[in-house]
Amino acid sequence: MEAVLEQATLARRARWLVQLRWVAIIFLVAATWGASRIWGIALYERALYLLAAGIAVYNALLWPALHYISKGPPERVTRALNRILVLQSCADLVILTGILYFSGGIENPFSFYFVFHMILSSILLSRAQSYIQATLAALLFGGLLLLEYLEVIRHYPLTGFAPPDLHLDGKYVLGFYLVFVTTLYLVVYMTTSIMTQLRKQQARYRNANEQLEQKDRIKNEYVLRVTHDIKSHLAAIKSCLDVVDSEMLGSLNDRQREFVERANHRAAKCMMFIAALLKLTRMRMTGRIDQTCFSLKSLLYDSFSAIEDRAAAKGISATYEIDPAIDQICGSQVLLEDTVTNLLTNAIKYTPSGGSVVLRAMDEGPQVRIEVRDTGIGIPPDELEKVFEEFYRASNARQAVRDGTGLGLSMAREVVERHGGRIWAESSGEGTTFFLVLSKGPPGDV
Repeated sequence: MEAVLEQATLARRARWLVQLRWVAIIFLVAATWGASRIWGIALYERALYLLAAGIAVYNALLWPALHYISKGPPERVTRALNRILVLQSCADLVILTGILYFSGGIENPFSFYFVFHMILSSILLSRAQSYIQATLAALLFGGLLLLEYLEVIRHYPLTGFAPPDLHLDGKYVLGFYLVFVTTLYLVVYMTTSIMTQLRKQQARYRNANEQLEQKDRIKNEYVLRVTHDIKSHLAAIKSCLDVVDSEMLGSLNDRQREFVERANHRAAKCMMFIAALLKLTRMRMTGRIDQTCFSLKSLLYDSFSAIEDRAAAKGISATYEIDPAIDQICGSQVLLEDTVTNLLTNAIKYTPSGGSVVLRAMDEGPQVRIEVRDTGIGIPPDELEKVFEEFYRASNARQAVRDGTGLGLSMAREVVERHGGRIWAESSGEGTTFFLVLSKGPPGDV
């Protein structure tokens, strides 16, 4: 796994260098044009434009090369990408030296762009490789200064910007070069020191995250075993209560029947809570859902039919508005139907008699938007996010209805997010609207 992550990191860095080089090409062309046309500085323009064209060709070839190299076993790809990064850095130093050669050499203030390159190298490469880059930069620039000073190679002055014989002033050249070299090594030292600390911290965070994930898996396994055992015992208790309630063991007086019914009701509530907790834990442990393509329109009609009688019995107006364009969607039909039905059930539970509940669904191209709107007690603004947490119930919901597990919305969010969708709630104090956005394609297409 680490090899794959390292490969992805190196690939991103290599592509980032390519993208950055396009910016540098544009800057080179613009600076050359601006220096000669606006500031009146005499430059060897033809050489600089040819250099820019050559860099563009080199950069254009690198992109497909990186794509080709990225195919293969992770370890081999990682080594290849690391080499490509080092070669790109070396090539950039040579290119920068060439640009400086045709634009004044020591007269060009852009010589300190080598410092910028050292910062990049220290971020992208190892400490040893960064110092090698600094040494290469010192040799390349030092060689250019020396050859120009000895007049072995032609000097291209920045006429109109700096004295044309600056490269022949030995004392100035030596002083400039010493400052240049010490700056390079100091920058590499400071940047690599910071990056070393950051990488160590990142490794600690990664290890801590892995330990937390492992502990979370252990917790889920424990919860799964315990809740399964509790469910078995509760099922046995409920069976016994059903036998007593049916008077198979003898008749019951009113007081006895009241207590048996209360115990039966509580046992049924516990069974519902355990079933919800089991479903949520299994979903988190497996990390996947069973996918099929099905009619979302039929699912919505089925969910609405499941709550119609309950709404009528409470005197609540329940209606739906389903876009005729809605049809096929991919995902888990059972989980999504359970989620929509749970939202509708909650809307009825917390809406007083005479209120209304509306189920709306709209086709939005590659997505479907579902809304469950009610005129109930609403949700306090500071609790709109909290209601999706496990075992959390809004403060006014606890006062209005005592029974509740606090797992329904947590499970709804888990289901929707497993499908690559989004779920959120809006409330103005009176009434609440829950929004679901789902992709029509397989999870991950949103």
